[in-house]
Amino acid sequence: MNIRTYILLILFMITSCSGSSGSQNLTWYNNSVITNVEEDPEKPEEFKRVSIGISPQIFYLSKKGADYKALLERATQSHKKGKAYNIGIENKTNIIKQVNEIP
Repeated sequence: MNIRTYILLILFMITSCSGSSGSQNLTWYNNSVITNVEEDPEKPEEFKRVSIGISPQIFYLSKKGADYKALLERATQSHKKGKAYNIGIENKTNIIKQVNEIP
């Protein structure tokens, strides 16, 4: 193999093995309004239950998350004022990880 082949091989390995960003593990609900925020009846010490959309889908806010207060504040604002956000849900857990302003 010549030097060019080695360089291409190294570039391929770097791009295919690079760490994944956090947003790749999220499913996004863009321009969505939260319709309800309440204590989770099954685990009230761990989660808040959050409903998104007209035909509500249920997701959760973890009270143990480092950004719990900020996420809860935005979720409450969306619920009370009808403000839309882009909401990132962690795949396979249904836990809300991001609530972002719409650019």
